[in-house]
Amino acid sequence: MVTLAEFLTDFARGMELADMRGPVAINSRTKTAFRPGIGPHSENQTVKLVLDELAAIKAEIYEGYQRGVPYPQSPGRKCDLCLGRPPDWAWVIEAKMLRLYGDNGKLNDNMLMHILSPYPEHRSALTDCQKLVQSGLRGRKAIVIYAYESVEFPTAAAINAFELLASDAVRLSGRATASFRGLIHPVHQSGVVAGWEITEK
Repeated sequence: MVTLAEFLTDFARGMELADMRGPVAINSRTKTAFRPGIGPHSENQTVKLVLDELAAIKAEIYEGYQRGVPYPQSPGRKCDLCLGRPPDWAWVIEAKMLRLYGDNGKLNDNMLMHILSPYPEHRSALTDCQKLVQSGLRGRKAIVIYAYESVEFPTAAAINAFELLASDAVRLSGRATASFRGLIHPVHQSGVVAGWEITEK
């Protein structure tokens, strides 16, 4: 079974591989194309692009990955990513994106809400922790944040804040990280993937 640290390294590599294909995201509101690169894609799109790359190069681990697996305790909610085979998954993973700048280089003031909000309606990384431990899905559970780096707003501060807040609600393993770089988008060029295994406190 892949370790969490290995998965993060693979995920970072998958981002680089997917980015090399020059994928183009479409603005859901205006229907216009963003500039090429993985950076402007949504969380769901990014996870799919990355895992498709990993399934091609490490089929023995990632070929059977599943997205949108319903939570037994909350059928209306779905898990971002499950690795292995049901019903005893190797990993049950919620992934969150930290992208402080948009395709146009403008600051997105709402992005921290998706990481740090304590309100379930916002479906943040913080509330995903509690959702995971109460999900009813069997398997090791992890929260993963992939963050695009910027000089003005280093992502480490937000990740540190998440870690501090989440440790009050669940038991976190030590943080594991991997980096990605050399992406083609002029704004979203590099970053980090951080992850923690989560258990109930």
